[in-house]
Amino acid sequence: MNTITCKQILCPVDFSDCSDYAMRYAALLTQKLEAHLTLLHVVAPILVPLPGDALMPPMRQADLADIADACRERLTRTAGDLAEKGVTRVSCLVTNGVPYLEIIRAAEELHADMIVMGTHGRSGLVHLMIGSVAERVVRKAPCAVLTVKHQ
Repeated sequence: MNTITCKQILCPVDFSDCSDYAMRYAALLTQKLEAHLTLLHVVAPILVPLPGDALMPPMRQADLADIADACRERLTRTAGDLAEKGVTRVSCLVTNGVPYLEIIRAAEELHADMIVMGTHGRSGLVHLMIGSVAERVVRKAPCAVLTVKHQ
């Protein structure tokens, strides 16, 4: 019987309870599989509609950089918490862009064997309007994706 190897796990983190729950799964898998865990946060610039069908980003580059720095610090603290629990092969990555595209890009660049991510369980009109990052990642990812529903 062939074995499955999983040496690189990517876990997108948006600091919600849902992604925190998924991160616990990712940490456990990292330990069991002796893998490396990369925590990823994507800073998504929000577009504001202007008169005449134009869109203007409400945040300046400096604001985005400040947000990215704060997120990087928070991810670093999270990695420290995981290290205290025995998960020592952890790195942190913060990028700007469209979340599902950046998750897929990171998975490709890291040669991830698996993505472990939370799903918020949106349905109906909300799902139709904003879509599902997890669903898009599952459809386009270059590797296995484990979606974890928050209990």
